Amino acid sequence: MTWRPDAGLVGRLAALGAAALFVGLYPLFVSSYKASEFVLVGIYFIAILGLNILSGYNGQISLGHGAFMGIGAYTTAILVSKYHVGELWTIPLAALVAGGIGFLFGFPALRLSGVYLALATFGLAVAFVQLAQSFHFASLTGGGTGLSIGLPKTPYYLTWGIAAGLFCFAWLLLRGRIGRAFTAVRDAPLAAVSSGVSLATYKTLAFGISAAYAGVAGSLFAMRYGFINPLEFSVALSILLLTGAALGGLGSLEGMIFGALFIQYAPGYGEKISKTAPSVMYGVILLAVLFLVPGGAAELIKRLIRFLKRAVKPLYSRTTPAVETAATSRRSET
Repeated sequence: MTWRPDAGLVGRLAALGAAALFVGLYPLFVSSYKASEFVLVGIYFIAILGLNILSGYNGQISLGHGAFMGIGAYTTAILVSKYHVGELWTIPLAALVAGGIGFLFGFPALRLSGVYLALATFGLAVAFVQLAQSFHFASLTGGGTGLSIGLPKTPYYLTWGIAAGLFCFAWLLLRGRIGRAFTAVRDAPLAAVSSGVSLATYKTLAFGISAAYAGVAGSLFAMRYGFINPLEFSVALSILLLTGAALGGLGSLEGMIFGALFIQYAPGYGEKISKTAPSVMYGVILLAVLFLVPGGAAELIKRLIRFLKRAVKPLYSRTTPAVETAATSRRSET
């Protein structure tokens, strides 16, 4: 039997290898400023990976993901500025704090779905900014002035190394028993319950994992700027993250990198095209992308894989005369 490699798998591995090579070599050929910009792409990539687990695979729409990023950022800022904890140690702590709060928020969210859940998470995003600015917590959060943790940094390889690790974790998680339970809850909750899947367990677990990803992104965000302010984690950030996840293609891990690239660079291109109305041009670019590729980058990847399969298939469909003769004789014997 002749081994025939799966064109889709080969295409995915080739694309991931090319992406890893590009990320590894990118800072060697660009200025430090552009490298620091690309750090933000990695941070957004981590955040929308988590959001995709919640919305794309578990079917729960969130408009409050920016709040979980803020929780992670403030965890790092408070621990570094007030308790002198090393910055690297605060990253897993930010994930635990944000993930724990996300898990707890998942319990009241169990009674909600669709637009009602989106409104509840929207309220979370609004409340977070108000609480961070409140004078009751000013001694901890710095109030409206925010917190400083030192000079801005460019943790390029740290950010992308964590992003790669979290991508692999998500890939393994979603292809296992938990991932199958997530999609069952999303697609057929009644059938999932009849099969023994606990809606409460997997919905809250999805919230917790998603929030933990956002907490890591927020921690790296605080390191990147060296300063945080409550307004940086407003509802606008939550909507931006959901936009990136949708453009990447909900239910696809590979497409999230395109969503992160879009939300980082598209506003800048909109400003270059029209300095008088950059938001309008950004909206035009967004609509154009959605019109051309309604399923996001994930749909584009699927089209490319189908094209590769059609291109590779003729190479393996050819058989030698001897093989054809043997196959014909076996058919005649049967």
